[in-house]
Amino acid sequence: MPLALSLSARVNDEVRSQARSQADLVAATAADMLAPAQRADLMRLAATAARDAGGRVIVVDASGIVLADRGALLAGGRPAPPDLGAFYATPSRPEIVSALRGVPVALQRYSSTVHQGLLATAVPIVRNGTTVGAVRVTQAVGAVDAAVTRVELGLALIGVIVLALGLLAGRVIAGGIAGPLRRLEDVALHVAGGDTSARAQVEGSREQRSLAESFNEMTGRLGRLVGSQRAFVADASHQLRTPLTGLRLRIEEAREQGVGPAAAAQLDAGIAEVDRLAAIVEELLVLSRAGERDLPGERLQVSAVVERALSRWSATASERGVALERGELEDGAVWCAAADADRVLDVLLENALYYSTRGGRVTVAGDAGRIDVRDRGPGLGADEADAVFERFHRGSAGRAGPAGSGLGLAIARELAREWGGEVTLRNREGGGAVATLSLPQEPPAR
Repeated sequence: MPLALSLSARVNDEVRSQARSQADLVAATAADMLAPAQRADLMRLAATAARDAGGRVIVVDASGIVLADRGALLAGGRPAPPDLGAFYATPSRPEIVSALRGVPVALQRYSSTVHQGLLATAVPIVRNGTTVGAVRVTQAVGAVDAAVTRVELGLALIGVIVLALGLLAGRVIAGGIAGPLRRLEDVALHVAGGDTSARAQVEGSREQRSLAESFNEMTGRLGRLVGSQRAFVADASHQLRTPLTGLRLRIEEAREQGVGPAAAAQLDAGIAEVDRLAAIVEELLVLSRAGERDLPGERLQVSAVVERALSRWSATASERGVALERGELEDGAVWCAAADADRVLDVLLENALYYSTRGGRVTVAGDAGRIDVRDRGPGLGADEADAVFERFHRGSAGRAGPAGSGLGLAIARELAREWGGEVTLRNREGGGAVATLSLPQEPPAR
């Protein structure tokens, strides 16, 4: 815009300067052509100047009578006959009056004769120090404005072309910068999803290549650490199973050989602790595999998942004297592996049944994307809604209730989150707790 304004002003000044130059040239040449015998030469001089200036050129004598008139225009651009012999030293033509007084002038005014705005430039014709006439060059303001407009449109076109080229270059440069970062982000999302074998492509600028190399080194180290951890837990679990099984058999054999009631009770307690330790080992093995999606996802009907769970736990509920019932159930579909959904629901039902007193009631209800397990047990203590999901953490009710590993809820939440779901706990109005399993209704984006 500053360039356009500057050039517009420059074009306007050049038009005025050209008009002044033509007027000065005619005035200098016409000083010796005012005699009647040279009127034809004066007319040719005016015609040449009018063509070069792109306007109208008139020459008047000292009294203001028109001697030569060329390039006259009417409104609409049509040529008019020369106005020879007319008196032009009138107040309506102040430029002529000023030039006859010996003062050059350039002004812009409206002409009632041709009905348009004019740029009038007039200079005196001087011979031997005396003003003997005047030359006036008039140009249509519209023509001057048109010249300025052409310059502005040319600059606008150049600006558009430069802007388009700049945007194109910016797009290429931005793509070169953002492209590698987007691809690095995609790889990071795969790593966050558990694929520690994903590697970023080393590309882009020196800094981007350095970042990709550092990212790949970090991912490789992370993969080795996670793999070592899982291998250790798996090996430890496998190695512990055999001695635990042997220990249980030896305790059972010792009990069968005949002992007193007190010793028998201690041996039974020992068997229970061995079983609990075996369960902890198994659950640790499950946690070590969290994040590895071994089972394919499928669309599961909520009602089918609930019915299977009720069938699996109905006998346990009867043994404990707890009523296990199906509540309101709005059927719908969720996306998860059937084995993972069953395992999570087993954890929630096991907790609900074991924390319910004899004669209590556990209700399983749900709708599209959610399954609730409601009990009338002791509920949650203050600030325990999230703490109970930590590994080996047992709430106040758990510490006072039946023995457990403290890993069930942690496993349930890990499995649910692997499918884009969640497990939450909250106190139930009127006493008890509500455990909620939420699962996506569509496959989560990876």
